[in-house]
Amino acid sequence: MTPSAGPEVPDDRFCPDALRRWRHTAERRWISGDALLYALGVGAGQRDPAAELRFTTENSAGHPHAVLPTFAALLAADPPPLGDPAAVRHAEQSLWLHRELPSAGTARVSAAVTAVYDQGSGALVRVVSRIRDVQGRPLATAVAGFFVIGAGGFGDDRAPAPAWLAPTGPPDHEIRYPVPADQALLYRLSGDRNPLHSDPTVAARAGLPRPLLHGLCTYGYAGRALLHTVAGSDPARLRRVDARFTAPVYPGDTLTIRVWRHRHGAAFQVVDGAGRVVLDRGVARVRPPSAES
Repeated sequence: MTPSAGPEVPDDRFCPDALRRWRHTAERRWISGDALLYALGVGAGQRDPAAELRFTTENSAGHPHAVLPTFAALLAADPPPLGDPAAVRHAEQSLWLHRELPSAGTARVSAAVTAVYDQGSGALVRVVSRIRDVQGRPLATAVAGFFVIGAGGFGDDRAPAPAWLAPTGPPDHEIRYPVPADQALLYRLSGDRNPLHSDPTVAARAGLPRPLLHGLCTYGYAGRALLHTVAGSDPARLRRVDARFTAPVYPGDTLTIRVWRHRHGAAFQVVDGAGRVVLDRGVARVRPPSAES
């Protein structure tokens, strides 16, 4: 990756003004093995190893290798320094997918903090990453929100509540994915080394009983369910996936993705084994099937 030439943000204190000036550029390179590892990290093939061979292997007859669309979230820039990892939570994630991702390639990423909100008990920092290939063609746009516990009270506006039409009636699909106890360790190999997801000492300092599952791992499980239920298992059709993280998920739990289909895609939620909503206000948008489909 290419380091940013933007202003540094001190690690020891939360500085809203400095964060608003933060800019970053990076270069991401990936090979097919990175995409395969990501697919395994978000549960592909766990229930039936033969069911998702396009995403978990690169040499299976009749299953040309393809990349899960939510892999694009890994190509986004790393967030700015926000202090103690134990105090930072991934609060929201959106992806606009402009083209199907190649199985290997290079991306150039430009990122900026676009908003810093005072939420009272903490701060919400929103980061936009624009991801392009080396020819300058858009691949994806990622918008991530990070909640910094205890960093509020600096007097700025609260984040506006996003519009979301809550679904009514029973979902059209309910997909259950048991999450293995070692899933966070497997997902960690895709690059997120935050010790909150692996170190019991850091988890305890954050007031948690044990390390958390990565938010983007939960998001990836949801993305797989949406791919198969509303996009015909065609990664080129999934155009957008938005969601807010509302409760922690622990490895060993079971995720249920509830999907309400509509004309342009779906609304969705994810609940844990206790029925708590852990991913909320989910929106998926799809492209119509191609003429060749």
